[in-house]
Amino acid sequence: MSYRLIDGFGSTTALSAVFSDAAVIRAMLRFESALAAAQARLDMVPQSAAAAIANANEIDAASLAEEARSSASLAIPFVKALTERVLETDPDAAGFVHWGATSQDVLDTTLILLLREARQVLTEDHTRLERALRGLSDQHANTVMLARTLLQPAVPTTFGYKAAGWYGGVHRSWRGLSQAFNEALQLQFGGAAGTLAAYGARGPELAAELAKELALPEPSAPWHVHRDRLASLIAHCGVYAGSLTKIARDVSLLMQAEIAEASERGGGSSAMPNKRNPSGSVVALAAAARVPGLVAAFLASMPQEHERATGGWQSEWPIVAGAIQATGSTLTAAADAIEGLTVDASRMRANIEATRGAVFAEKAAMLLAPQMGRTKVQALVAEDTT
Repeated sequence: MSYRLIDGFGSTTALSAVFSDAAVIRAMLRFESALAAAQARLDMVPQSAAAAIANANEIDAASLAEEARSSASLAIPFVKALTERVLETDPDAAGFVHWGATSQDVLDTTLILLLREARQVLTEDHTRLERALRGLSDQHANTVMLARTLLQPAVPTTFGYKAAGWYGGVHRSWRGLSQAFNEALQLQFGGAAGTLAAYGARGPELAAELAKELALPEPSAPWHVHRDRLASLIAHCGVYAGSLTKIARDVSLLMQAEIAEASERGGGSSAMPNKRNPSGSVVALAAAARVPGLVAAFLASMPQEHERATGGWQSEWPIVAGAIQATGSTLTAAADAIEGLTVDASRMRANIEATRGAVFAEKAAMLLAPQMGRTKVQALVAEDTT
């Protein structure tokens, strides 16, 4: 997914770069050069071949995309193009390009390399958001405001307590997302049918060397058609985005003119210069709206046939990239909004006073019930507050 005008809320500049065509090609080249380097260290291919493969570049993304439709795999035209580049500098090395690997090895590991970069981007924004939420909670621990249940005034709470609740939600859901990243970011290397048969008895040794070269954990077995770890990652994106939008929804409601208890730095209006809109919350809510659908789409792709899928696996890249980018866009917008949030403590106090004590009805009923009876007191308080 590119970062463009028609989908400006669906990503951020940083995440768009992570999943750009150039970044995809770099990651694919990284896999192939790492494979050749690992094979050379194990004396499976000449050192000169590994060097030639590592130095190859300048592969055209548009041509790859066009050719991929006829082969149903981006890897096939990529390996062809890479072989042609190597052939130009070292004809003897060309035969060692992608030696013994399969299309899914390069494509899945490429996706994992991209996700590893994306995780760093998300981590930076999450750290920023948590810091801002803790600051709000500490600063406003004693700032009294109305709680609201079913959008109606309820007993008082504090803004610090509300911010602490926001923090708890994003902290817990990030912990789940982070663990899902830990489990998903693993090497994919299995050869044609996941058995590494092309390498004979040395397959496991090569897999370990390749994992070391790419600084990726080595799974217990190739996961060509076992997508549970990626599914967990995308599902946790849905939970995390949901926690973020809880904040965005609350902030946008607190910014309503009739409430006016908090405000973002906000955006203006093209027609009404007096308006201050909850722009960060709007972007967060808009970006997150697509994540549940992407979660469902990934789960629907999980029944993958035998040792290589016919359609399910091929559908995953835009789903995964879309879910990560939309989650990241939500996160960035939420962090920006919270960092710039202004809290109006006097307005919060005024809104409590405007209820003329009605929000204390529960406490009044509890104090009077032992003397007057619960039923009579509740009827009396209800009559007095209507």
